[in-house]
Amino acid sequence: MTAAFTTQIELDDRGIAWIAGTRVKVLEVVLDKIASGASPEEIHFQHPNLSLAQIHGALTYYYENQREIDGQIKIGLEDSEKLAIEVSDADFRQRLSNLKRSQ
Repeated sequence: MTAAFTTQIELDDRGIAWIAGTRVKVLEVVLDKIASGASPEEIHFQHPNLSLAQIHGALTYYYENQREIDGQIKIGLEDSEKLAIEVSDADFRQRLSNLKRSQ
């Protein structure tokens, strides 16, 4: 008897890994693991739409591609920091407010 496993990871055109058939990035599962040290069962509680097999598959993909995904995490953090700086800039907020009013 042969068993078939259907947990798959898909890459989008930007190279971002997604859990196949879902709207969940592998990165999201990884961040739950890294940020809080969550177990797969705890991650499942946060993402009840995912099976434990999908969560384990996402973590396996991460461990096999850790350097690349860690790089994506770093870029995301840098982008967040840049956005936070822009949003805290009073001139930027004023321009954004003016744009909203003009629409």
